[in-house]
Amino acid sequence: MAPDAWMLYGLMYKSRVFEEAVRQIWQAGRISGEMHLGLGEEAIAAGIIPQLVEGDALALDHRGTPAMLMRGVAPLALLREFMGSPDGLCAGMGGHMHLFAPEKLAASSGIVGAAGPAAAGFGLAAQMLRPNCVSVAFFGDGATSAGMLLESFNLAVVWKLPVLFVCKDNDWAITTPAETAVGGNLLARARAFGMRAEEVDGRDALAVWQAASEALRHARAGNGPVFLWAHCIHLEGHFLGDGLLDMFRRPVYSLRKRVWPMVKGFFHPQGAAWGERLAAARQIVGQVLSIQNQTSPQGDPLLCLRPALERENARRLADLEASIRDEIQKVVSQAVALEGNMA
Repeated sequence: MAPDAWMLYGLMYKSRVFEEAVRQIWQAGRISGEMHLGLGEEAIAAGIIPQLVEGDALALDHRGTPAMLMRGVAPLALLREFMGSPDGLCAGMGGHMHLFAPEKLAASSGIVGAAGPAAAGFGLAAQMLRPNCVSVAFFGDGATSAGMLLESFNLAVVWKLPVLFVCKDNDWAITTPAETAVGGNLLARARAFGMRAEEVDGRDALAVWQAASEALRHARAGNGPVFLWAHCIHLEGHFLGDGLLDMFRRPVYSLRKRVWPMVKGFFHPQGAAWGERLAAARQIVGQVLSIQNQTSPQGDPLLCLRPALERENARRLADLEASIRDEIQKVVSQAVALEGNMA
């Protein structure tokens, strides 16, 4: 099946508008705790989720919102869950990281690397109970050194489980650059288990679709798992209010809240040797400069696809976006109204 660029863009745009609404609600204090958004990951989910069929399963990480939306979970149920409401997807007990939609065979976890064992279990169930079905695991590059994920790779290969392991690599594990924590090459690491492994531009929904299509065909045929290494960005850093991004976006605020305390610590009479202090300061400055790439429009998956659609039919594009914005606005209004009724 050839990919429909309009369908892919619609899925991505709906996810983007929904998560931008979530960001506003979180900033207004209606959602408590941390908030990890999938802004920048939309093309990876859009290139894979529409190719799944009934009986396929999803094992998601702490950024499961785009995949849940694209799999058909009601946005109102998700938003109410994020708001901690009893009428949310998981009765308000899961928040945004621990989501469970049994009718969609989709589950997420905030435990780094947990998507691997979950997907292996889903894959084993598919192998035994649902022929030609697969499971898909989504995780970040920070999970690729977690023992449970590597054990899942091993079992999936040994048992020829129909699993697609998808690494969404933004080159950062929270505030740790991948180059300082991940040894070797991830393709080589996956292939060392005897697993097929492919690399793809995770900003390009069409490219992801093509790569995932071959991978899913391979897994459904009983040939074992596939590892897909998809490069992407996180437009909001690791979470909303990410400290490194704040130092770039809100320098005045960060000067008082973050920079000045570090400056005082740097000149404190007690502490590490001056050489170590200078090395730490250089590392922090380098991280702040590097994290700016996460906000670059060049890495935005929507902007990678939108220009071609606008050239093809600008009116259709405007109508599509307006329709999606209207849909999400109604969801937000309903969620806020329900909160007021329950107060």
